Amino acid sequence: MRQIVLDTETTGLDPAEGHRIIEIGCVEMVERQLTGRNYHVYVNPEREVEAEAITIHGITNEFLVDKPKFSAVADEFFEFIKGAELVIHNAAFDIGFMDSEFGRIKPVRKTADHCGVVDSLALARAKHPGQKNNLNALCKRYGVDNSNRELHGALLDAEILAEVYLLLTGGQTALSLDAGSENGGGSGGIRRVSSDRPELAIVKATEAENKAHQAFMTALEKKAGGTVWSKLEGAE
Repeated sequence: MRQIVLDTETTGLDPAEGHRIIEIGCVEMVERQLTGRNYHVYVNPEREVEAEAITIHGITNEFLVDKPKFSAVADEFFEFIKGAELVIHNAAFDIGFMDSEFGRIKPVRKTADHCGVVDSLALARAKHPGQKNNLNALCKRYGVDNSNRELHGALLDAEILAEVYLLLTGGQTALSLDAGSENGGGSGGIRRVSSDRPELAIVKATEAENKAHQAFMTALEKKAGGTVWSKLEGAE
C-alpha cells in the first residue's frame, strides 16, 4: 500500500473566507516503510497571510512573493498524491483547503475521488479518549523527538506525523531475521542454517551450581510456606 503523510500551512483558518494554501509537505510510505520520496513546495497565495497565522508557522508575506502560484504546482502535486492513501492530522482542514485550491483551476479535482484519506487525529481520539491528541501531545506520548518543531512547518510536521502514525497504528510491522546477510539483504526473509553445521554445545550446571540452586529453593520454600516448584516435583 502506498501512503502519503501530508500537511499544509495556510493564510488563515477557512477556505470559504478566501484563505489559501502557502506550503505543502508530503512524505511517502510504501508498505509502512518510508521511501525517502518527499514533496515540498511553498506557494504564493495571491493574498495576505494573517498575522495570527504567521505566529504559528512563521511564513511571511515577503517570503512568499517570488514563490509559484498553486496553479503552477497543481499538476505535479496531484500526480504525487494520486492513488495513494493520505494520512493527515485533522484531515477535514487540509482536504478542505486542497479541494478549494483544486476547484479554482481546470480540470476541477476533488481529493476524495482520487485518494483514500485517513485522519490520524480521529485514530488518536479513538485510542486515547479524553486526552490531548494534537501532534505535540502525541510526540510526547510516543517518545517522538519534535525538538526542532519551534514553529509549524508542513514538511517537518509530515515527517513527525509519519513516525507518530506508525507508532499509533502498531509500531514495528516486520521483524527482519536476516538483516545484513548476503542472501536476505535485510528484506525480512528466512535465513536458513546449513544442515552440516557443528552441533550446538550443551552446557549443564555444575555440581556447585546445583547445590546453590537447591539451597536457594529450600530457603524460598521455607519463607513462602511452599512453592509451585515443590508441588510439581511432588506430583512427579
